Amino acid sequence: MKLVVVSAGLSVPSSTRLLGDRLAAATVGRASGEVDLRVVELRDLAVEIAHNLTNGFPGRALSAAIDDVTSADGLIVVTPVFSASYSGLFKSFFDVLDKDALAGRPVLIAATGGTGRHSLVLEHALRPLFAYLRAVVVPTGVYAASEDWGAEGLAERIDRAGGELAALMSALAGSVEPGPTPAPSSAQAGPEAAAVPAQPSSGRADGFHVVPFAEQLAALRA
Repeated sequence: MKLVVVSAGLSVPSSTRLLGDRLAAATVGRASGEVDLRVVELRDLAVEIAHNLTNGFPGRALSAAIDDVTSADGLIVVTPVFSASYSGLFKSFFDVLDKDALAGRPVLIAATGGTGRHSLVLEHALRPLFAYLRAVVVPTGVYAASEDWGAEGLAERIDRAGGELAALMSALAGSVEPGPTPAPSSAQAGPEAAAVPAQPSSGRADGFHVVPFAEQLAALRA
């Protein structure tokens, strides 16, 4: 399975990248199989993202990052909070993706900020964004304020979110769409079935009779 971390941290070192690394370690530790881990640092792609928004053509590094993200079995996306929402760099990267690129993709959302008062950014900004992109967002999002590092509770949230993402990745990677069951031919069904003439269908296949809406209205008027 392929796991990709998208980090929109700007500083070096970055608490945003640190949170992404810890979430990735928790996910890999709970995964049922081997995991190919990749990290996309949006800070290094800022110029190419801006060029892509103006001319529509991704540069080489941005193209490689897009390929990693769109081929991943699971994503961990982490942004710092700017003006009570995700950063412009974070949003710009997902703006350059095709609108269907993340459909059905498991995504773990996370954010960092200077105060716990911005913790709802996960619910009012990140979760709606990835719901719009038709990704499958895991139930537990992780927000880490400055005071959360080393405090009780953050490690448990990280472990729970990583476990949810690992379980979802494994479930989707192992799912197989069942094919339609072919109807038996008369030769396969035997002579008894071949001797029974086909009966005309009335209503639905389960025998439930649907009254047309026009007839229902006529009955009310009567």
